Amino acid sequence: MKIINTKLDGVKILEPKVFTDNRGFFMESFNSKTFTELGLHYDFLQDNHSLSMDKGVIRGLHYQLIPMAQTKLVRVITGSIYDVAVDIRKGSPTFGEWVGVELDGDNFRMLLVPQGFAHGFCTLAENTHVQYKVDAYYSAENDRGIRWDDPALAINWPVTNPILSEKDRKQPLLKEATMNFTFENRADVQQKAL
Repeated sequence: MKIINTKLDGVKILEPKVFTDNRGFFMESFNSKTFTELGLHYDFLQDNHSLSMDKGVIRGLHYQLIPMAQTKLVRVITGSIYDVAVDIRKGSPTFGEWVGVELDGDNFRMLLVPQGFAHGFCTLAENTHVQYKVDAYYSAENDRGIRWDDPALAINWPVTNPILSEKDRKQPLLKEATMNFTFENRADVQQKAL
């Protein structure tokens, strides 16, 4: 598996080995041993799968508060997305910065989005299936979001009038969302407790 670092520390593009022949292809989308050998130590607990039937759907920007903050490993089964991670770690030198990458069912790329980052994506094709692993369970009381079109972020989304859920339409701006919290990695918090 090839790892491509992005400008945001911890956010990585992963390119798995894909074996193709006249029948199609085979790949390992996740292998705990391989991840550990590459220095990616995550205990993924839950798989999520979404279907967006229309092009131009934006889901996000979402994150969960500590102690239920999540690392996500995102991949597209069919279709295509513009996938975005935003640094929301106060005190980080890249706070408020974002990266975007195209993931689709043909390039096999995955995006690793660590804790302390908000995540969202825009569909670039109809009937797009997105699957992602998380290392913490969904927690309604810790579920939060940021407006997709926050001018302070200036994300270069590939759509100007997206299809949104009512929840995502009402999300706060980054400044409002991060006013009363700080992000620490759960492993750091556990280490301090020892």
